[in-house]
Amino acid sequence: MTAFRIAPAVADAFPGTLIALVTATGLRGHEDWPGTAAALEDLEQRLADGTWQPADETDPRIGAWHAAYRSFGTNPRRVRPSVDALGRRLAKKGALPRINPAVDSYNAVSVRHGLPAGAFDLDRVTGDVDIRHADGTETFTPLGEPGTTENPRPGEVVYADAAGVLTRHWNHRDAHRTRVTEDSTRVAFVLETLRAAHDGPLLRAAAEELRGLLAPHAERTGVHYLGPEHPRASV
Repeated sequence: MTAFRIAPAVADAFPGTLIALVTATGLRGHEDWPGTAAALEDLEQRLADGTWQPADETDPRIGAWHAAYRSFGTNPRRVRPSVDALGRRLAKKGALPRINPAVDSYNAVSVRHGLPAGAFDLDRVTGDVDIRHADGTETFTPLGEPGTTENPRPGEVVYADAAGVLTRHWNHRDAHRTRVTEDSTRVAFVLETLRAAHDGPLLRAAAEELRGLLAPHAERTGVHYLGPEHPRASV
């Protein structure tokens, strides 16, 4: 099993953190996922109709992430939280990218609820995963750039395993090594908020929605929660 842990320093700095870990095993990424296709099309149609807009930086859900980014030295208007960047792309283009069914599922849930999301192929993770401050010695290879090596700045919040950094700027971008593809069969998806007191119910609803999209295409799914009071979960 893989343990996910929130470091005490991160929990102290961001006491409103709540993270949902939605797990899927026996995932079948090569078949059609009609529920996910419908979820994407519904968002795009409602945007076109003018009945819905993705959350932007004026929304408290996004604003909290901008404040967090600034606290560890990242300019959130140059390096945006994932949900902020995804919502801006949707608003501009009128459509979300189609990557593969698993990724499309968490993208749909992320932008619908205004919550950052990501995923890790657990068969590519080395050891356990810690959500902690970088010390400046780690390496990171961005998604889609296998020939690039970056070094997160000291103090930047990252997800990291024993082999390196899995996300930069908390949730700005995932690593290439643990990317989810059609061939991934054991995956941990994450949904995050820094405002558990306000958005905890929203996060839990989003986690169940994501689980509902995954379940028809997996042997088993589950949901675990991480926060300052429960800083460890094994999946």
